[in-house]
Amino acid sequence: MPAPLIPPRRRRNWATVAALSAVIAVMATLVAFSVPLYRVFCAATGLGGTTQRAGAAIGPVADRVVTVRFSADVAPGLPWRFGPEQHELRVHLGEEKLVFFSAENLADKPIVGHATFNVTPAKAGIYFNKIQCFCFDEERLGAHRKVDMPVDFFVDQKLADDPNTREVSSITLSYTFFRSAEPAGAKDLSRFNASAAPDPKRGAALFGERCNSCHALDRNKTGPMLGNVLGRKSGAAPDYNYSAALRETAVRWSADTLDRWLAEPRKFIPGARMPVRVLDPATRRDIIAYLKSQERRVSASDSSDPRSQ
Repeated sequence: MPAPLIPPRRRRNWATVAALSAVIAVMATLVAFSVPLYRVFCAATGLGGTTQRAGAAIGPVADRVVTVRFSADVAPGLPWRFGPEQHELRVHLGEEKLVFFSAENLADKPIVGHATFNVTPAKAGIYFNKIQCFCFDEERLGAHRKVDMPVDFFVDQKLADDPNTREVSSITLSYTFFRSAEPAGAKDLSRFNASAAPDPKRGAALFGERCNSCHALDRNKTGPMLGNVLGRKSGAAPDYNYSAALRETAVRWSADTLDRWLAEPRKFIPGARMPVRVLDPATRRDIIAYLKSQERRVSASDSSDPRSQ
């Protein structure tokens, strides 16, 4: 029995309905993802003064200097005192700098806040790189507690090569703290206190952000393996091509020597090749705590422990 014929007019109506349904579905999807897509677009282009994120400042440092100014504000409804520890800083393009903002909770209970940020002029946003910042997370501050929070940043030397930003001589980095609408899972700002206990769990996350592109625990990458590094002599990881400075320096890696190394590797051991610095003391403390927690947990057997080399 032949299938019934569908009148041409009905087929056209169905085609129109299908097309409209597809358009509506696409529009609904765009609406649902408009905020995250916009954030990604702003991060990629620097639109609206959105800054960039970077793992480290490893490029050359230029002679050109810009003035970076710091501004802070608190939105109504958040009983915090918040401001920069320094109001401006002169930095070379490509030069990594560490500055601090202080926050104090004036309330009788812990409160979670979230910081928004931007730079002006907005066209400089694509060249302003943050290595570390409190503005990436929901942050909890205890009742009547005060803490100094680090911002580790650099301004890319490409700012001087872009005709649109060539004349920029000063940049303002601004923050506004709001009371968080999503306080669940907030991080505690007390982690930045110098007196805070070492946190290997936070150190693991920081290792992933700051070190993992060059280092692993159980194998050499661009940098030497770091499993069981505490107690090891400098330049002793097997099968790694060290600089002469590391091979010839009689340094035994401890929490103290690792801290000095991470802070200023080329100053601590002149002639070393490592270009990355970790300027924030709390970050160094927790990365070292993570490395200590991983002792003898690497996949290699104890017989290949680099400390026996």
